[in-house]
Amino acid sequence: MPEEPESYTIDELASLTRVPSRTIRFYQSKGALQPPEIRGRVAHYGPAHVERLKLIGELQDRGLRIKAIRELVERIDAGELALGEWLGLQDQLASAWADDHAEVLSQRDLEARLEDRPPGFLADLLRADVIQRQGDAYLVKSPGLFRVTLQLHAAGIDLDVATKAGEILRKHVAKMTRELAAHFLKNAGDGFGREGTTEDLQRAFEVLRPVGLEALRLVFGQEMQRVLREHVESGRTAVVATSRGRPKKPDDEAEGG
Repeated sequence: MPEEPESYTIDELASLTRVPSRTIRFYQSKGALQPPEIRGRVAHYGPAHVERLKLIGELQDRGLRIKAIRELVERIDAGELALGEWLGLQDQLASAWADDHAEVLSQRDLEARLEDRPPGFLADLLRADVIQRQGDAYLVKSPGLFRVTLQLHAAGIDLDVATKAGEILRKHVAKMTRELAAHFLKNAGDGFGREGTTEDLQRAFEVLRPVGLEALRLVFGQEMQRVLREHVESGRTAVVATSRGRPKKPDDEAEGG
């Protein structure tokens, strides 16, 4: 005689999965959790509900909202999507594009890196949020950008000027990145990963990562060269020669007494 499948009331399911009953009902109302089997007036849940609740939790940990989870599980239930392949693609999309992980420096390590910097430079870095104090140590959120900041300062570019340049760069790169991501995703499987399989899309993104960064470097260089040439040809760079430290003209000396 075949064994009866495992069956749980909603309270038993909540106890087993450690998901509150009200949350289980919320998932059902949003279509992310399949409905229970009704026997008489009692709702019965089975192993499939346990697995689905586990999956919902994992997807939420990955940052998905309930609407996106519902759409995803609907495609999985319809056989349109293999979960393992999708998770692999999602991990690839979420992985870092730059090897630039935050690090914590001791007071001594930071002082060594700031050697020969003028007094008050550490305070300026804290004010600009380039680094953050953490007890007796300092958090460097982006070691790469920290190195860039030090290189610019050593070349005579003040921290305020460099920080503002970073804000301008991030503002426009953020807009460009959103548009590019939307463009590639819109054409996924039809012009981007032509076969449309998960493996095909993964290969396309693997190539896009290094090539995209190189393309950004090249386009930025070309555009900066073009814009600076326009400034030179228009004479607008003459302001550089008449800024601080310019030699005094005879009229300037006369005005100064």
